[in-house]
Amino acid sequence: MNRLRNAKIYVERAVKQKKIFTIQGCYPVIRCLLRRRGWVEKKMVHRSGPTLLPPQKDLDSSAMGDSDTTEDEDEDEDEEFQPSQLFDFDDLLKFDDLDGTHALMSRMVQNEIPYFIWTTRRDVLDCRFLSKDQMINHYARAGSFTTKVGLCLNLRNLPWFDEVDANSFFPRCYCLGAEDDKKAFIGDKQPKKQEKNPVLVSPEFVDEALCACEEYLSNLAHMDIDKDLEAPLYLTPEGWSLFLQRYYQVVHEGAELRHLDTQVQRCEDILQQLQAVVPQIDMEGDRNIWIVKPGAKSRGRGIMCMDHLEEMLKLVNGNPVVMKDGNSVHLCNNSIQKHLENSCHRHPLLPPDNMWSSQRFQAHLQEMGAPNAWSTIIVPGMKDAVIHALQTSQDTVQCRKASFELYGADFVFGEDFQPWLIEINASPTMAPSTAVTARLCAGVQADTLRVVIDRMLDRNCDTGAFELIYKQPVTTSPASTPRPSCLLPMYSDTRARSSDDSTASWWALRPCRPQARP
Repeated sequence: MNRLRNAKIYVERAVKQKKIFTIQGCYPVIRCLLRRRGWVEKKMVHRSGPTLLPPQKDLDSSAMGDSDTTEDEDEDEDEEFQPSQLFDFDDLLKFDDLDGTHALMSRMVQNEIPYFIWTTRRDVLDCRFLSKDQMINHYARAGSFTTKVGLCLNLRNLPWFDEVDANSFFPRCYCLGAEDDKKAFIGDKQPKKQEKNPVLVSPEFVDEALCACEEYLSNLAHMDIDKDLEAPLYLTPEGWSLFLQRYYQVVHEGAELRHLDTQVQRCEDILQQLQAVVPQIDMEGDRNIWIVKPGAKSRGRGIMCMDHLEEMLKLVNGNPVVMKDGNSVHLCNNSIQKHLENSCHRHPLLPPDNMWSSQRFQAHLQEMGAPNAWSTIIVPGMKDAVIHALQTSQDTVQCRKASFELYGADFVFGEDFQPWLIEINASPTMAPSTAVTARLCAGVQADTLRVVIDRMLDRNCDTGAFELIYKQPVTTSPASTPRPSCLLPMYSDTRARSSDDSTASWWALRPCRPQARP
């Protein structure tokens, strides 16, 4: 009777303070920390009703990459959850509810409204039917930057928001499902079948390459502004097909490239000019390798590295022969690597689970003789890339003050330590699958609650490893072109506002999960 009476008093206080929460999926860290704050869980029950309606989609949402039905969500609610011994929150929850008090209180609040909602997917609930003080961990139409297509298309609008070239932090990206992008990628026409067993390629091939580069430089300098639109390019579509054939022969088939001594200096001059105006010149290489990814898959599924245009086009056209699984050595995604055996030829200093903490990675940079690369190049570059991605998406993401969301940005680093944004995932997995993620994911969830709950009551509270990286004044737009009243916060203030209410806040987690190459 005492347990029942105490539970009833606890529930009444939680209801009065609007401390009822509901969670979809296995998130023992969130559950445990909310309970410690005096919250009571309402078990999520899937039932028909207005709150489970499918999300609405504009006619042009698929083209803009902002559809909620094609999310690139990283979390898998069916994924087996294996808590680490370092953070065994499942056991902690069981110990915390040995007498069944929390289960009892959950039954008491089944008819109450939850004011904190955490789901694995944003299409579980329709935000339009939530009250303004119901907090949820998703934004609608965030596919404008959490899908490959959305990120690719929206970053092309960056010059309208900032004086930054997206090519300086985002590798060239083409949506091969769109005809215009496909034509831009293949040079207007598919090359003809390659000749077999070539012996040599003449110096004219070098001249054609140099002339093509000079024409490209001329276009970058807008020297073609007065050029007739109907004027032919240096290489016709047929010429490009022949050029690509010769290229494949030299790079992939061992053909001998004949060149003249006079062409060497000209090549060096052209490369210097390209270096000054092409941000991605250092990643070009000589094999023309591209990362080919499905538009709406996550956790490394379906990713291939390809260097032949014909094979890429077959893949895009759905050729089942090309769409094969197994070539996974190029993926450092833990969702893939955990199912594979490590190579016996791998570096002996690499950890068995192929993942380093940021501290270990910084120590590696120190050993390489680049002690300042992390603080002066890598971290500032990642922050800028995330900010620019959100800038270009602010007009498409549905603004809602009582929403927040946790995203996971993937980067690769060049030999010069420059970070390159690959993608941004919604609902990154919080499963402690390695020793690094066991510490990291528990800390991320704890700090997320500090930002979205504790900071409502205390604007100066400790936010853990989160830091405020950008603030932008709210802008008012004409009625003819409606825009959200604030920018999309990565981790936003959800209900309370202080004296600085005229700005929108973006919160970003300090990166601390570099993954070692397998």
